[in-house]
Amino acid sequence: MSKLGSLRENFHDPFWWRRQAIPYLIRSPAKQYLKFRYTPSAPKLRLMDEDWDNIIILDACRYDQFKRHNTIPGELQVRTSRGSATPEFLTANFDGEIHHDTVYVTANPMYRTRGLENVFHDVVDVWKDEWDEEWRTVYPEQMASRTLEAYREYPEKRIISHFMQPHYPFIGDAADELGAHSGFELTYRKAQGKAAKRDDPTVWELLENGKVDEELVWDAYNETLEIALGHVEPLVDEFPEKTVVTSDHGNFVGERVLPFGNPKYGHPVGVYADELRKVPWLVIEGDERKTVKSETTTPHDHDSEPSATVSDRLVDLGYIDQ
Repeated sequence: MSKLGSLRENFHDPFWWRRQAIPYLIRSPAKQYLKFRYTPSAPKLRLMDEDWDNIIILDACRYDQFKRHNTIPGELQVRTSRGSATPEFLTANFDGEIHHDTVYVTANPMYRTRGLENVFHDVVDVWKDEWDEEWRTVYPEQMASRTLEAYREYPEKRIISHFMQPHYPFIGDAADELGAHSGFELTYRKAQGKAAKRDDPTVWELLENGKVDEELVWDAYNETLEIALGHVEPLVDEFPEKTVVTSDHGNFVGERVLPFGNPKYGHPVGVYADELRKVPWLVIEGDERKTVKSETTTPHDHDSEPSATVSDRLVDLGYIDQ
């Protein structure tokens, strides 16, 4: 249906105006306003230009929550992410780049939807082998184990390890109390060239619609972060070299970013706000540095990326790219 036809059909429906028409009308000006007014205090993160041997990315990890819950020794700094959602972060940091001195280990199938071919020496798609069908995610213990395997297999490569947590679906007791909420099944299917769909609403949709309590959502987010850190800390202990723990982006949990605006949840693409852009940068110096070699031959990563030709408007995982 055309926009004009939709307007005619729903003109007298206040719910339609509140949920669809008004957000559509203000979305672009609002984003431009946020971009104009946003003046981050932390340096912008250019991941591959930073100094590190190994890096661990915690998906959707807010700086403030990391600071409260982290127990890993190191120097905690702050950076400004180049994206407010994973697809934007991946494109901003890796599109058109060549880093054949680096291996990317990922639990997030989003990488395979962005058309990023032959950027790294190898890409280890942990989500292909360690997918949990019930929770529709990859648990941090599997991710830690596979990262350590890659570290030992490629001793002369830098390692990027991209964990799923604390991004929903949350895990732990509070998550059990929340009940069923969407996982990464939409992207998981999309990355395999299948029909992409959600099996449940996202936790942010449940929160917006009053189906779950905000305090319980915070509990589930924090518990998920603590569980992930419980696996990241012993993994970091295995690395004698300079290692960094960071995040690709943050998360709204009820903040208002515009005057008189509604509470915001999740992490829409292209939004300039500290809750989404301010990320931790925990530096563990280590006692050694890697002797890194960059290959001149064809990288090991030959995945055909079945979803590379689909529209970039991937509405997934709470990301709103439209």
